[in-house]
Amino acid sequence: MKYDIIVIGGGHAGIEAALSSARLGHKTLLISILAEQIGAASCNPAIGGLAKGHLVKEIDALGGQMGLATDQTGIQFRILNNSKGPAVRGSRAQIDMDRYRIYMRNIILNTDNLFVAQEMAEEIIVKDNEVTGVITQLKNHYHAKKIIITAGTFLRGLIHIGEFQQESGRIGEFPSVKLSDSLKSLGLDIGRLKTGTCARIDAKSIDFSKMEIQLGDENPMPFSFRTDVATFRPHQLPCYITYTNETTHDVIQSNFYRAPLFTGQIEGIGPRYCPSIEDKVNRFKDKERHHLFIEPQTREATEYYLNGLSTSLPPDTQLGMIRSVAGLENARVVRYGYAIEYDYVNPTELKHTLETKKIIGLYCAGQINGTTGYEEAAAQGLMAGINASLSIREEEPLVLRRDEAYIGVLIDDLVTKGTKEPYRMFTSRAEYRLLLREDNADLRLSSYGYKLGLIDEATHDKMVKKMLHTQRGLAILEENSFTPSKENVAYLESIGEDKITDVMSWQKIVARKSFTLEKLEKLSPEIATFSEDAKEQILIEAKYKNYIEKQKNQIDKMKEMMSIKIPPLMDFDSISGLSNEVVEKLKRFSPPTLFEASEISGITPAALDILHIYIKIHSRKKL
Repeated sequence: MKYDIIVIGGGHAGIEAALSSARLGHKTLLISILAEQIGAASCNPAIGGLAKGHLVKEIDALGGQMGLATDQTGIQFRILNNSKGPAVRGSRAQIDMDRYRIYMRNIILNTDNLFVAQEMAEEIIVKDNEVTGVITQLKNHYHAKKIIITAGTFLRGLIHIGEFQQESGRIGEFPSVKLSDSLKSLGLDIGRLKTGTCARIDAKSIDFSKMEIQLGDENPMPFSFRTDVATFRPHQLPCYITYTNETTHDVIQSNFYRAPLFTGQIEGIGPRYCPSIEDKVNRFKDKERHHLFIEPQTREATEYYLNGLSTSLPPDTQLGMIRSVAGLENARVVRYGYAIEYDYVNPTELKHTLETKKIIGLYCAGQINGTTGYEEAAAQGLMAGINASLSIREEEPLVLRRDEAYIGVLIDDLVTKGTKEPYRMFTSRAEYRLLLREDNADLRLSSYGYKLGLIDEATHDKMVKKMLHTQRGLAILEENSFTPSKENVAYLESIGEDKITDVMSWQKIVARKSFTLEKLEKLSPEIATFSEDAKEQILIEAKYKNYIEKQKNQIDKMKEMMSIKIPPLMDFDSISGLSNEVVEKLKRFSPPTLFEASEISGITPAALDILHIYIKIHSRKKL
């Protein structure tokens, strides 16, 4: 059986990879161990969050499915950091885990050019250093030009609950052992990581009256730019907040000797920014309590997820620590928390397209690349699907720069720096985060999605209109000004703004912290007719004008620097400040420009700056 592209794994990365390749016209096969688990949310019942919301918005702007799925199945929507600057705000939604999975599976099964096989991929077939197909456990041979592996935690997955161990890719599901062996045989650098999940509690056994209620936003905003805001009225459910206490910590500490994390039972390195509760209690002994977020898993709210209580402690210890928490005194555990170890491919084995450097046509996306989180996985899956398709067409790949998208930051970090622990996206990882906001993801990336054919004309036209209105609004603010006349001073006071003593442009007045959308509409009748999205863009761009221009100038300088040629006879050994690793790689690959140097794994931005200075010095000496 022949296909253009085979995607192995039906998680969040696999879904986006398969949908993008099929929608781009390529016959695609999605191989999943269990078809009904396509789109399963293995851990928490939520999409988005700080920085992760940015990724979902970017996936949506490029034509991916995650944002639309979240809007259809969300049961609570919130903007995190809403009181802070627009660059660090993050959209987050609780989802109905069951409906999300069913929604995604139905999308997959109803997409043209996309086929599903419920089998386990065991071997990658390679001929002359290029993929040709896959062999499954049923000994079926599927042939393809490109293969995308999105195996999640299934590669030699090993679950830990106290002393109990079970080979599984997810609790109750088979692990993928032979596929991991196949990747090793191809010469890929394979490592070992660990992640974990929390217990789930029967809702009937929870006393919510002892907890703080956490409601969704009064006027919830959808994730997808393609969802109609005017008709978006999701049925929202509350979450709840409670806390661990000294008793909880005593129960945990007294059972450290049974914790796989501390007994040496677990080999893999866990996520630093999402540690288990036993790790938190051990590392932060001065903390008297830790937040727990009690989150509904479905619209029926029959089962709740204990976010913040990830653990691999034995069942009796889990029950003891859970019942020590206010509101959970009579808790009945439906599913115990567990840790899982799994193999991953060192992402420095990959190009920026997510194709492996050693094997032509083999791509990796998602947790197999060392990331953690649904959103990071989906972003990689989408890019792998797009680039595998473009490669078949013999067209230029789509590689997003760090100044274009969080997706660009994510992939660049992975393939140039690698990771020894599960990688999670943060706003702090993006140097140009003021430009890479959630609210302008469509302006930044929709043109790529439209050019590829993943965004329809109506969506693209909506984006273009928003962009033109934004540009027009900013021009109005720059072109108009107030003189300190009595009429103008009185007008400013009437809208709650301080008076002026000198001529001042509208832009500078709008840039004030006190200036709001309501005031902007009063200031300009023309701007008042624009869409809410455009008005929001105008307000943000006006307020942060100087900072935005500064970042754009930095980007221009960086682009100029990256085109600089490296002299062919440059003595890298003589350049002080470069590490031995950097020197060795520069000598081995002899990159002709700083851009090519930046593509080499392990060449850091700091090393590029040093190299740039020495190239300048080298040029002056020649003169």
